[in-house]
Amino acid sequence: MGKLMSTVHAIQKIKSGDTIMVGGFGLVGAPLSLIDQLTKEEVKDLTIISNNLGEPGKGLGILLRQGKVKEAVGSYFTSNREVGELYNEGKVNIRLMPQGTMAECIRAGGAGIGGYYTKTSVGTKLAEGKEVREIDSQLFVFEKALHANVSLIKAAKADTLGNLVYYKTARNFNPAMATAGDFVIAEVDEIVEAGELSPEEIVTPHLFVDAIVLSQFQLTNEGVVQTV
Repeated sequence: MGKLMSTVHAIQKIKSGDTIMVGGFGLVGAPLSLIDQLTKEEVKDLTIISNNLGEPGKGLGILLRQGKVKEAVGSYFTSNREVGELYNEGKVNIRLMPQGTMAECIRAGGAGIGGYYTKTSVGTKLAEGKEVREIDSQLFVFEKALHANVSLIKAAKADTLGNLVYYKTARNFNPAMATAGDFVIAEVDEIVEAGELSPEEIVTPHLFVDAIVLSQFQLTNEGVVQTV
């Protein structure tokens, strides 16, 4: 399988100073195997674009504790109180974005759009330093598109070409992030032969996917279970 790689091999695409998109909403739809491997790599000064930075000492929270995160771009950092503490100590930069704004900025990055105007955040601190424009007697804030060197995403199933399907709300940010990264690594629970997926169920076409890795973790009602 040409795109199938080990997590060790795939994660070598990430270099110090890179901007990384990481899918997931909490643990749901998060590429836990890829995150785990990234914590073992000698990289630093990373910009992480993700809904949140894991939890204290878990997932992306390990990267944070390791001092590998230079900047975090997201919308729900309260799941990890250490983000705020390190920000107050001047050890990490934070770019807080409304969740819908972040999703649209990622979509814009994948669509080749430089940015867009939105009413969200007008008149708030989140709009400080940004262009504000009046359109049809209403104020709008300009938001730049988001793009990444590498996107780490999670899907339920892939075929050998790299076509992806997702499990319910585990889609969250993953399909959009698959379009907005120069190199896209998809962590999946299952790989099937080309032609076994129905075209109607494919969400992310294979042209967006550069590498596939098999997940070593399973999210259950009891928490995260390592399967490999």
